[in-house]
Order: sequence, then structure tokens, then C-alpha cells
Amino acid sequence: MHPAFTGSCLRFQVLYVFLVLAHDRRRIVHCNVTAHPTAQWTGQQLHEAFPFEQLPRYLLRDRDAIFGHAFRDQVRDMGIHEVRCTPRSPWQRDYYHRSRTHLSLGKDSPEPRTIQPEPMGRVVALPQVGGLHHRYERRAA
Repeated sequence: MHPAFTGSCLRFQVLYVFLVLAHDRRRIVHCNVTAHPTAQWTGQQLHEAFPFEQLPRYLLRDRDAIFGHAFRDQVRDMGIHEVRCTPRSPWQRDYYHRSRTHLSLGKDSPEPRTIQPEPMGRVVALPQVGGLHHRYERRAA
């Protein structure tokens, strides 16, 4: 799951969006918007996203200050393993667009990949997002 980003409304007021996506199919699990986010509000959104003990194993998030000690304690108490992106490493959040295939794109990723024929070598797994996901490529022996 991956929460939080900003947007603006018709009156150009900044709004904060808490969005929980299931990474298996990029399915929206929970969404809420506020003009004034607090750590308490953010924690409440996490509880509302998973009301019936159907908790995810991992939470992938950035290092925004809204995810303070109280939020991290709540994530830990819920039994969710937190994976934080490395500072100044935006490509870690964008792994999905380089690696994950999409049915609507003919089973390719948004950043197209070349076909790797068998003579290029054996298939190896490349861990991404701390091993939470893997990308598979052919490598020479």
C-alpha cells in the first residue's frame, strides 16, 4: 500500500489526499481528502482503510513529516512492516512504472522494455523495494 499526495481544487486551495493502493493490481483500497492534515487524521485513515483486521503485510511510504512517531507506532502495533523510501530517491517510488506489467499496455510496463530472447542468458530475479517486489531479466552466465 502507498499513501498520500497533494492536489488542488477548483478554487486553487491545496488539498491533501490520503490514498491507499493495493500494489497487486493498483486497486484503490481507501481515499480521503483534507485541507489540514494532522498525524491523528493520517492514523485514522489507516484504521479506516483496514477496518476488519484485513491488514496488509507492508506499507510503502515516503519520508513526509506527517508520518511521525505516532503514525509509525500505530503501523507497528497493527503488525504492518513499514518500508520507507530512501531520502532523495524518487525512483524508488516509481519502480512500478518501470517494472510492473499492465494488461492495458499489452503486458508491458509504462516505460517499455525490450524483449530479451533466450540466447541473452538465464533469467535472474532483481529485488526491488527492499525485496518486496522483483524484476526479472536475462543475464549472460
